[in-house]
Amino acid sequence: MAALGYTLPFYTGTKPAFPMDTALAVIITIFLTALVTFIIILPGIRGKTRLFWMLRVVTSLFIGAVILAVNFSSEWSVGQINTNTTYKAFSPKWVSMDVGLQIGLGGVNITLTGTPVQQLNETINYNEEFLWRLGGSYAEEYTKALERGLPDPVLYLAEKFTPQSPCGLYNQYRLAGHYASAMLWVAFLCWLLANVMLSMPVLIYGGHMLLATGLFQLLALFFFSMATSFISPCSLRLGTAVLHTHHGPAFWITLATGLLCILLGLAMAVAHRMQPHRLKAFFNQSAEDSVLEWGSEEGGLLSPRYRSTAEIPETQDIPMSEASSETCFKEEHIKPSDCAL
Repeated sequence: MAALGYTLPFYTGTKPAFPMDTALAVIITIFLTALVTFIIILPGIRGKTRLFWMLRVVTSLFIGAVILAVNFSSEWSVGQINTNTTYKAFSPKWVSMDVGLQIGLGGVNITLTGTPVQQLNETINYNEEFLWRLGGSYAEEYTKALERGLPDPVLYLAEKFTPQSPCGLYNQYRLAGHYASAMLWVAFLCWLLANVMLSMPVLIYGGHMLLATGLFQLLALFFFSMATSFISPCSLRLGTAVLHTHHGPAFWITLATGLLCILLGLAMAVAHRMQPHRLKAFFNQSAEDSVLEWGSEEGGLLSPRYRSTAEIPETQDIPMSEASSETCFKEEHIKPSDCAL
């Protein structure tokens, strides 16, 4: 049957791969659903407020989606080559293929695609993932890959990231991913707090949370870059070519989003000091309609005044003689003798 172009029935074929990571698909679906929901209710908002509201929603959802997506992405460090190399162990036949390596915060992803895909009477199209996140054992996954008999290029690259490998890639990338992921989760919490505070009359504190969101994203990049920069050079030679890795899309989009958050936070701080009324108008919080009036001279957030100046009645100076006469007039029917003076 193999000679006729078919695989033997007792060998399991390659499993169909989902076109993208399932975690990323879930995150994108959730945020797109939220965006569509906000767009549906957009016609109910009138005037310029509609444009301001839409801009705030799109920007906020974009930042939150990026923070979650890059945390589960496998494209922090990537590399790809086209080479001629052996396909199976103990086989002298060489095949032409594209080999890709994607390194994320929680593991590595190795792709192998033949050029053309149909070679040696079988389909050469592999997409294998090896994780070390959440207490997963990378060595066990590598052992299972050996038992499955995966192609030589996949096993060669996966072996370079095992804990026993002299390259030391496992410890460096695992520590880098651990600290970078922790910083991204803190950035996500700051993003949630920023959304809460920007919906209240404390816009300046929402700007501070945006600054914190950007800073923690940059810290994640710093930890990932510092940990991976100390990796000793380890040659990844596949046949006639050498695979080199570089920063991937997840790294650069995190950098761009972090800088965006910092710029937005600084812009809000400047607007709060220079044009506070326009800042309130952008967030649909006019000075006349605000319920809370925050005075910096009274301690800011710790001592709010729950009545605006329009609601405070004007004080009137009443002479003491008029006040006493009015009091005596009201109590005349009770004690007329008290008003003799």
